[in-house]
Amino acid sequence: MSKPPRYFWIPLILSLILAPAGFWYVGWSKSGEGAGLYSRQWLPDAMFAYWSPTDFYQPVKSITGSFEGEQCVACHTAITPGIVKDWQASRHSKADKKVYCSACHGNNHQDLHMPTPEVCATCHATQHKQFSDEKRFGFPSHALAMERALDTKHFVDKPKAEVTACLQCHSVAGKCDSCHTRHRFSAAEARRPEACITCHSGPPHPDDETYFHSKHGQLYLAQGAQWDWSKPLRRGNYPAPTCAYCHMQDGKHQVADKSIWKFGIQQVNPLSSANEIKRKQWIAVCSDCHKPEMAAKHLTALDQERKRAWSKLYQAESLLKGLRSDNLLYPSAKLRPPYPGDAPDKLWPREAIGFFEGQSSAFYNVSPIERDYFDMWYFSNLGAYKGAAHGDDSYVTKGHQAMDLSLESIKKQAATLHQLGKTTPANIWLNGEYTDYNREHN
Repeated sequence: MSKPPRYFWIPLILSLILAPAGFWYVGWSKSGEGAGLYSRQWLPDAMFAYWSPTDFYQPVKSITGSFEGEQCVACHTAITPGIVKDWQASRHSKADKKVYCSACHGNNHQDLHMPTPEVCATCHATQHKQFSDEKRFGFPSHALAMERALDTKHFVDKPKAEVTACLQCHSVAGKCDSCHTRHRFSAAEARRPEACITCHSGPPHPDDETYFHSKHGQLYLAQGAQWDWSKPLRRGNYPAPTCAYCHMQDGKHQVADKSIWKFGIQQVNPLSSANEIKRKQWIAVCSDCHKPEMAAKHLTALDQERKRAWSKLYQAESLLKGLRSDNLLYPSAKLRPPYPGDAPDKLWPREAIGFFEGQSSAFYNVSPIERDYFDMWYFSNLGAYKGAAHGDDSYVTKGHQAMDLSLESIKKQAATLHQLGKTTPANIWLNGEYTDYNREHN
């Protein structure tokens, strides 16, 4: 038997060296004072202790000693009476065996902790398992929301006020009180749309606008104050569906299990085997109030809207990729300040165009035409998708009109860049007040 040729051993040896080195580097990069892949590149603000308590919460040292639950209530009745009143109105306080503060925060005042999902799981194991299981669906999902924020390279370079605002919503991955407000933790409260629209609103995900513009939302606005929110999310209990009724059927703590179109920002095959299962689940929920045939037609209409949207988006992507191939994007990636800690970007600066190239980061540190495409893809496109999914035709029309205008603008800008050729000015982007300040203070 002949020996393997020499070139067989070279890639094998390199892989044996590089694979462990890669794991070591990821572990090292996550071991800084921050969190995520770029933890060594930034420092947390004080509020991060509440948005990501597992990473950053430190108990106060002004009180020492260990206390029982009754003692916590007695002290906090004077210090934080609102919190105590919420707890007294909760099921925790009314259980046969009361769930006191110490059950969630610990007894030792110098070693207190925030009640993360893992803490809640000691009693609510089923809900925690369902929530954690969302991770198998990948992004976007609540269970991966914090990881999604911390592991994006622009997180390191943006002003702290901006990233703190991001974490207020992305913190849903690390604490249950995003939906069940502390310290009442009311299931009835979490069933109402307002529990979701705290985060699900605005251009990136106009769920509140599209839901309230739909017939379902109109019924809720007109009648919701009289509904009995103590009832579970089951057939016949509510005159019209809310966010939780459709996305958390029967109270199941998993929101991503019926998401066919991946938040509307990724072109997918709606008829894959996994999506066929999701379609059946979707139709089953709608069939609580409507005929299955009507629900199926609504899904088909959503598919058709997505095809129209991606036809427009791909036209814009094609124009941008053509400009990139001809080195006509200005300022090009080579003329922009690289993200801190992004070694590949420094070694091989390249514009990200399209979902799989990291388009979701392309709203910052980009050329004007790239930013216009980002707005078209992440704002107008998402508005059209959410309108189609939630039954708001006005948002579908509004979103597609905006996409049409953006596409025409991108076509004109592309033509101008082709006319200018490579006569654009020399680099003026690598230094400046904003760039220099962030480089020194982040």
